[in-house]
Amino acid sequence: MLTTTLAGSLPKPSWLADPRLQLFAPWGPPADRLREAQDDAVRLCLLDQEEAGIDIVSDGEQRRRHYIWGFLDGLTGTDTQRLGKKRTRGGRYVAEQEVARIVGEVTRPAPVMGPALAFAKAHTRRPIKVALPGPMTMVDTTLDEHYGQDEESLAMRFAALLNAEARDLAAAGAAVIQFDEPCFNIYLDKVKAWGIRALEAAIEGVSCTTAIHICYSYGIPRVLAWKKANTEWGQYAVTLPLLRETRIAQISVECAASGVDVALLAEARGKDILLGVIDVGTEEVESPALVAERIRKALPHVEPGRLFPCTDCGLVPRSRQAARAKLRALVEGAQMVRRELGART
Repeated sequence: MLTTTLAGSLPKPSWLADPRLQLFAPWGPPADRLREAQDDAVRLCLLDQEEAGIDIVSDGEQRRRHYIWGFLDGLTGTDTQRLGKKRTRGGRYVAEQEVARIVGEVTRPAPVMGPALAFAKAHTRRPIKVALPGPMTMVDTTLDEHYGQDEESLAMRFAALLNAEARDLAAAGAAVIQFDEPCFNIYLDKVKAWGIRALEAAIEGVSCTTAIHICYSYGIPRVLAWKKANTEWGQYAVTLPLLRETRIAQISVECAASGVDVALLAEARGKDILLGVIDVGTEEVESPALVAERIRKALPHVEPGRLFPCTDCGLVPRSRQAARAKLRALVEGAQMVRRELGART
């Protein structure tokens, strides 16, 4: 019980990408040396997680500049170099942002993340999580200049591609495949209308554990400003009951840096909950005692065997020193509560 994991990303070394540019930093090494540099970064990332004691690890997304572009770059018909501009996330954080463009027929010629999974599996014995963008978030974060389809149709097109990728990753040994869907906290009517159906299509026939990650975005200045001013945190009250009726196995929620009432987690009864107990928007490192307190607050609403202490979101904006310390605090806090629960049985 209280198996630890993380939402996905960890900060990149400065020799791989400039940390001052955070999320979308261009690669530092030249093209002919990039693969080697990424391999080295993944080794370090896995070592950091193992040393901290994380139970289910990831490759820290060290090979991806962007959590959506990393998948799009393996498809035909997409352009992540000459970007377009679009209102995304309902304008919640910024009026417009640069997004990848759909410029032709979108196909998946080969597995996109399979080689990265194979490398990670060769360098750790721990279960590995692979994160993919969810279909709704892919629609919201791309500019369609080719199909001219409605959002639902485009989402189902993406869902089919994601499903093929997820099936291949599961067959290749991924322990968990997570679909990142921050848009599930924004477009609640669309979630009901077609978002759930697109998610179900993406996980159809996937043989390993499936998860959905629903957060309030990265810990970057424009998001932090929105969180500070926001007073409405009831989105999970809508999405969790809907997800409870799906085949998804795990739901990752942000609870450390949001105003979410953890009592809402009871709405997802029967599902595993990846509980965000690490704030990814600050360099301040939580004490294990604080992490333990956040875990205890969720226990009246989630069975211990279904509760997975986790980070709120990706740690890519943070310094490597802070990220490593936060992972240690996550594990130590979980161990504290695990010992308490063990003493009661």
